[in-house]
Amino acid sequence: MFSWRKTKLRAVSLHQCRLSSLFRGVLLDAIEVTGTQSQASLQHGLAGKDVLSNARNLSVLSKLRTSKRFDVWSIHRTDAFSSISGSILLQARDPAKLNEEIQIAVDEHRCDEAWRLFEQHMQMEGFPRKSVVNNVLVCFAESLDSNWLQKGYSLVEQAYEESKQNLLEKEPLLYLSLALAKSGMAVPASTILRKLVETEEYPHVSAWSAVLAHMSLAGSGSYLSAELVLEIGYLFHNNRVDPRKKSNTPLLAMKPNTQVLNIALAGCLLFGTTRKAEQLLDMIPKIGVKVDANLLVIMAHIYERNGRREELKKLQRHIDEACNLNDSQFWQFYNCLLMCHLKFGDLESASKMVLEMLRRGKVARNSLGAAILGFNTTNDDRFNTKKASEKGSEIKEHNNPETRVVSIHNMIPYDEFCRDRKFLNLEAEAKVVLGALLAKLHVQVKLITSERGVLQPTEEIFVKLAKAFLESGKMKELAEFLLKAEHEDSPVSSDNSMLVNVINACISLGMLDQAHDLLDEMRMAGVRTGSSVYSSLLKAYCKTNQTREVTSLLRDAQKAGIQLDSSCYEALIQSQVIQNDTHGALNVFKEMKEAKIPRGGNQQFEKLLKGCEGNAEAGLMSKLLREIREGESLDAGVHDWNNVIHFFSKKGLMQDAEKALKRMRSLGHSPNAQTFHSMVTGYAAIGSKYTEVTELWGEMKSIAAATSSMRFDQELLDAVLYTFVRGGFFSRANEVVEMMEKKNMFVDKYKYRMLFLKYHKTAYKGKAPKVQSESQLKKREAGLVFKKWLGLT
Repeated sequence: MFSWRKTKLRAVSLHQCRLSSLFRGVLLDAIEVTGTQSQASLQHGLAGKDVLSNARNLSVLSKLRTSKRFDVWSIHRTDAFSSISGSILLQARDPAKLNEEIQIAVDEHRCDEAWRLFEQHMQMEGFPRKSVVNNVLVCFAESLDSNWLQKGYSLVEQAYEESKQNLLEKEPLLYLSLALAKSGMAVPASTILRKLVETEEYPHVSAWSAVLAHMSLAGSGSYLSAELVLEIGYLFHNNRVDPRKKSNTPLLAMKPNTQVLNIALAGCLLFGTTRKAEQLLDMIPKIGVKVDANLLVIMAHIYERNGRREELKKLQRHIDEACNLNDSQFWQFYNCLLMCHLKFGDLESASKMVLEMLRRGKVARNSLGAAILGFNTTNDDRFNTKKASEKGSEIKEHNNPETRVVSIHNMIPYDEFCRDRKFLNLEAEAKVVLGALLAKLHVQVKLITSERGVLQPTEEIFVKLAKAFLESGKMKELAEFLLKAEHEDSPVSSDNSMLVNVINACISLGMLDQAHDLLDEMRMAGVRTGSSVYSSLLKAYCKTNQTREVTSLLRDAQKAGIQLDSSCYEALIQSQVIQNDTHGALNVFKEMKEAKIPRGGNQQFEKLLKGCEGNAEAGLMSKLLREIREGESLDAGVHDWNNVIHFFSKKGLMQDAEKALKRMRSLGHSPNAQTFHSMVTGYAAIGSKYTEVTELWGEMKSIAAATSSMRFDQELLDAVLYTFVRGGFFSRANEVVEMMEKKNMFVDKYKYRMLFLKYHKTAYKGKAPKVQSESQLKKREAGLVFKKWLGLT
């Protein structure tokens, strides 16, 4: 037994000596490559038994052999030596020294060198020490380079995946999130904010409002901004956070404020997600946010876009009583109110508003002081913009020397970022971006302008009103409105009046009966017009061979004392010849000679028509022609029923909402995206109504395939997808995802990943059951496909 053990020990000793020799050779080769130490010194060190014992050699090589990162034993012998030398070189480097080198590269803003050294450290020891990791993130953020920002974000992702988020500090993460948002990378910027909230490292509202502001400058970013505000705001619903507890102070500092809501809402308005914006408005009373002048006007825009006329009327009282509205905000509100009247076909209210504005403008023109003086009645005051003193105070505030000068394109130095504990710089930056967003909203005001401090209608509102009157067949009301408008407005020639322009537009569009009716209303009102209108209408009748209408128009012209030109007689003669009425043609020719009418008559209408079709300056007639030809016809009934369905859905009265939808269909009104969005969100709020949503989904697809009134938008598809994922209907969810990706719509994968993990975390794990039906197999396959799309497999 003793001899056997002695033989074994000799074999082990011989093996150790061979490994020691191999280890020495590898390190010598490493030194030759790097030049970090002299060959002699390392040989001397290896020769000493106290420096590297055989046992240590065995331990190091054993680690190398078992390490996944440096698996040098699995390759061919010819490549083994160089691989081992490189691996041992990394092991031989001092991590502390490498940390110092990374810090030096960061201090000198050499991002490429810092990244190379960082990767070496990751291969050797994993993440560097905490301060180095955060300094690398700051360095990448300050560069504002998309490549380094992406690498910085990948580091953050890896840290969270490896549960090493304790290495990441809140300030560097906020700084990186701001840089990502400024560079147009909204998804990673929002993900960092969400991770901070999840780990209870609550960012201050002034800090994350700046991130939100830059995100809102793009379509997908604005949608994410609204989602973020809804998610963070949910934490504060109905005073669930006790402000008396000192431990809640960081959480309360994150609570959304008025500026955050203004930014998110303005972004939604600019990129058309107004139903998501209305969800934000519903949240305002639940979290107790104060309403300022900007928020009032933004609310008006949202109510107008979504057709909430009653809400807009309620808001009017607050607008009239508000004392800090400027001209732009005042214009925008009444522009929204006018648009809403038109949507609902309330032409009487719209025309009254326009006439009232014209009356106030007339008074202002006749009195030098009327533009800045108040009027007696409350109702009249709403058409007067704010006083000059208020505008002066706003200019003074804007030019205040204490106002911070900020640049929204460059990054604030990190040292200054950290010193600003209340994030006043970021708050000022968010305010600048909000101003830019609001300026874009002001550009959309097209129906109202201001003249001498008084609201005045633009030509655009006359075009829209004329079109609405024509479509509803209200010729008498249209004529009365235009004649009253002419009376209140500046006097113009009869041949260039608004009514004549509308008549000419009707003639060019082939709406001859409407043109004749308007001409009759004009004549009965005692308004005299030139012969050009009669001439153009008569020629149009002749082209369409409407003999009876020609006779009637000639009679009307004689009553009005209008002398027709030679071109009208030529058109009459040609019409008679086409109808083989030679005798009638001769009579017309004799009448023309007796009246001594010269040839080459008035060609005014033809010139006007050519000017509208060409590149001439757009006047009322050309704008009306474009509006009627290209503008969409409004169905006021759809807006009415959408409001009814929205009311029932918001209250959770889904049976009443279903009845309203059925009644809407029976009256011939086709449901649109807004209709279905109200229904889907109503079912989602109740819960467990997934079958009903599935039926609605089928109806939406059939309507969209049959008509153009149903258009899938991001908000509707997002609401449907949320309901399907919540209920586990992954086959339908995959359909929605496919449609959204086909239409290049943004999908918030992070939200759906969290939703899946919340309700279906244990679903579709492990092997499939041996015995399952075909439907179970399909359901499992659909679930796995959706899970793969989320990146959870």
